[in-house]
Amino acid sequence: MKDLKHLYFFEKLLEESYNDLCRQGQADGNRAIGHVCFQIPEPLLNLPGCFSTRLRAPRTGSIEMGTYYMSSTLCEACRAYLERALEGGFNFLDCILAPDACAQMNRCVENIEKLGTNPKDSFFVTYADVPMKSDETALRHYVKQMRIRVLEPLQKNFGIDISDAALRKAVEEQNEISRLITAIGDYRKCDNPVITGYEFAVLCLATYCCPKYLLIEKLQETLEELKTREPDTPDKYRIRVVVVGSEVDDPEFIKLAEECGALVVADRYCFGSLPGRQVIELNDEEDVLTQICRTYLQWGKCPRFFNQDKVFERRDYVDAIAKEYHADGLIYEQIKFCDYWGYERASAFHVMQEEYGWPVLSVDRPYSVRSSGQLRTRIQAFVERVEMKKIADAKAERRAN
Repeated sequence: MKDLKHLYFFEKLLEESYNDLCRQGQADGNRAIGHVCFQIPEPLLNLPGCFSTRLRAPRTGSIEMGTYYMSSTLCEACRAYLERALEGGFNFLDCILAPDACAQMNRCVENIEKLGTNPKDSFFVTYADVPMKSDETALRHYVKQMRIRVLEPLQKNFGIDISDAALRKAVEEQNEISRLITAIGDYRKCDNPVITGYEFAVLCLATYCCPKYLLIEKLQETLEELKTREPDTPDKYRIRVVVVGSEVDDPEFIKLAEECGALVVADRYCFGSLPGRQVIELNDEEDVLTQICRTYLQWGKCPRFFNQDKVFERRDYVDAIAKEYHADGLIYEQIKFCDYWGYERASAFHVMQEEYGWPVLSVDRPYSVRSSGQLRTRIQAFVERVEMKKIADAKAERRAN
């Protein structure tokens, strides 16, 4: 396919944590809020006067210093983020607002704080206790934590308006981004999509890493461009897959899969759009913060939710989107030493095959996958396995008819 007009622009944004749009956002007088997890609702971090950016470590090389302060048996992403902080890559941030969701990520953020990696006198870090269930008791606790650990610190330290009107404005801005990303992503459902999984991953990832108001125009133009874009020939990719798992904050992993012949048609991973880029519906009967928190609890598909309802919900959700996006198989991935996704991946490998009937590839991967020949070989073998299954199923269907 002909390259998307703005693809290079979005790719350049992802090459640095402190990208051109983050610089522009600060030049416009906004505070840069670092965050590390879906559990802190984005609208709370994008109130008038501030913008959010997810911590990433693009173009990671050595993580020796991160390993020194943490451990070689902890998540590589957490070690890479600490390494980047020690290099000064997060010096532009005005604060980091973290949930007490993952002990490894908490240890990373604690090191960023205690080692004094950020030179700003006004820099601060907060930790919010977020629930591991999604009932009404958990919701009340969640709302309280978001108020005292997110909203009130922003108001106290930076004078940010945290009124219901300001929250509604932040929700509407995110909804605009979500409508665009959803409309763009819906093209992946087509038999012969006019956008690749890699291209979509680049666009979606940028919405987590840049001031949202600065992305809307180019996303609108990209959506218009897709309406008349000519797709590749149908035989370019051999199978269609859903990628499920932990952080994919480097689209190179998606590119690698597609180079092996597996078109990524849906993204159920951290930094993906399913869930996270749907519209937040608000009413006038309930306070806005409670509605936002309820939405994020309902959306939450992280394996840190241990209640049985959420466990079955995660499996059903993956099954539903795989069918909706006409996938042939599932790739469950986790960054090495990720506790939550380590358990989820191990169980899902069996459950999704034996109970739901999906071919599944289960991989643990390094944080940086650019030169992973082993990963490439495993994806290629999976593509061949699924392709052979499709051929066998087609023959069986012809015999039955």
